[in-house]
Amino acid sequence: MRSKELVICGLKAVRSRFETNSDSVKRLFFNRATAPAIGDLCRWMAQERLVYRCVESNELELISGSIHHGGVVVVVEPQELRVPHLEEVREWASQGETLLILDRIGNVHNLGAIIRTAAFFGVTKLILPNDPQAALPTEATYRVAEGGLDHVDVFCVDHLLGFIRAIRTCYCVVGAATHGGDPRLVPAVDLPLALVLGNEEEGLSHDISLACDHLVTIPGSNRIESLNVSAAAAVLLWEFTRPTVTVDANRKKNPPGPPVRGYRPRA
Repeated sequence: MRSKELVICGLKAVRSRFETNSDSVKRLFFNRATAPAIGDLCRWMAQERLVYRCVESNELELISGSIHHGGVVVVVEPQELRVPHLEEVREWASQGETLLILDRIGNVHNLGAIIRTAAFFGVTKLILPNDPQAALPTEATYRVAEGGLDHVDVFCVDHLLGFIRAIRTCYCVVGAATHGGDPRLVPAVDLPLALVLGNEEEGLSHDISLACDHLVTIPGSNRIESLNVSAAAAVLLWEFTRPTVTVDANRKKNPPGPPVRGYRPRA
């Protein structure tokens, strides 16, 4: 049974949750060393009459279930993973959004690193399979993603092969192969791109590989077989999303987004 609560650790991940989805926040815990950095969060918790408390680091370990708590822990309501409708996917494609699909990535830390990379490059739609070999977001994933999960919508499908076949009408599906793929990485097509990354040990499954429109392989020195899957994700997502026009150097790199209901970030 899915847990009714999720623990998010680390200052970046915790602050990201407050700034993007404060309605999900239930309790906040922190140690003395971190307290000066989260005064605004504590004031908001007090205003909302929610539990927040300064505790010893060993208690934070018990609350978070990890020694890697980063001095602050927030308990939130977890987001349920749902199946995307094909109409939604077509809408993403019409807006030119790059889609990221993971074929049985099994390590929750790799999942977190990939999600952090996706958020960095502005890829906001991630598809996971409902498969025993596939990792789903956990506390460790949130910690490694460092807030990335608050900027990436995660979906889960029961039949990944069928999903990939269905979206080929609106996406060019590109699979990352450890060898034998096109080293040019970005196919010259008019459709938006959907990147499929395979399992850490096995790579893409045979059926998924056959279902892709193109296979690409990152060229290397051949001294080792391949990159770590999270590193491969960074290389490929950069290639898939890099701008094709020159950006005005005087323009703000990160213009502010629309105001978020609930918690207000510190000035």
